[in-house]
Amino acid sequence: MTVDPFLPQPATGPGGAAAPPYGTAPRDDAARRAELAAFLRSRRERITPEQVGLPRGARRRTPGLRREEVAHLGAVGVTWYTWLEQARDIHVSPQVLDAVARALLLDRAERSHLFALAGAVDPMPGRECTGVTRELWQLLHQLTPFPAVVQNSRFDILAYNRTYGRLLCDLDAVPEEDRNCMWLAFTHPVWRAGLGDLEATLGVMAAKFRASMAEHLAEPAWKALVARLMEASPEFREIWAQHEVLRPVSAVKVFRHPRVGPLQLTATSLWTGPNPGPKLLYYTPVDETSRERLEQLAAEPAALAAV
Repeated sequence: MTVDPFLPQPATGPGGAAAPPYGTAPRDDAARRAELAAFLRSRRERITPEQVGLPRGARRRTPGLRREEVAHLGAVGVTWYTWLEQARDIHVSPQVLDAVARALLLDRAERSHLFALAGAVDPMPGRECTGVTRELWQLLHQLTPFPAVVQNSRFDILAYNRTYGRLLCDLDAVPEEDRNCMWLAFTHPVWRAGLGDLEATLGVMAAKFRASMAEHLAEPAWKALVARLMEASPEFREIWAQHEVLRPVSAVKVFRHPRVGPLQLTATSLWTGPNPGPKLLYYTPVDETSRERLEQLAAEPAALAAV
């Protein structure tokens, strides 16, 4: 019989002896380990091999990743990870939890939940486990001078190359928690000034965000971003109330850069997995003038990016 760790258990132990009352440390620990095991399994099963650069293979029956694949991606022992999913009574270091969080591509809320269930202190709270592979990082930089960025469906900026980091503002100077295209488009003055048609861009972005959010309505990170935007931006509140939806499409975009001048670029998205989620977005110049200006932007000294 499966025992629900969140329900009270019988008050007697083996042989009729009185058992410790529900809520004492041993039983709390067991409940927490059981919930941790279930959480890890659920996160593992949602990730496709393609998302982390692994071959699917013809004989795969396991939904998502196998345990040994998670262990390999996190550089932790297979037995150790298996014991975690079996709710064994073992001590797990913050370093191992960090490695597992990275392997399972946990977002900020999920990472915090993982450390809470494990009863450990997160050494890097608020960190996003982007899952950007080394190969994807290499591709980003090989695309220079074309601007390129990896985003998830929430518009979080997970990785970017030098040109993208200078296209709309000095992105390196933006706090990590603010590196979200929705947040920047509605609240960052320099970013907004660089958008060729601000009003149209805001409407399209909000519509795409609402369409994507349909599959994430209960997720804390999505709700938190909407709440933050509602509080910070009257424009967002007005647009969000219209309930427009729009699926991603490629389009020519105009950017106004204060030093190199206007840029006409075609935006193209490449999904990094079989389902909409993290994607590589890159911009190619429409004309030779835009190409030359991109090359100029990519070659600028780093000190100019903040100007």
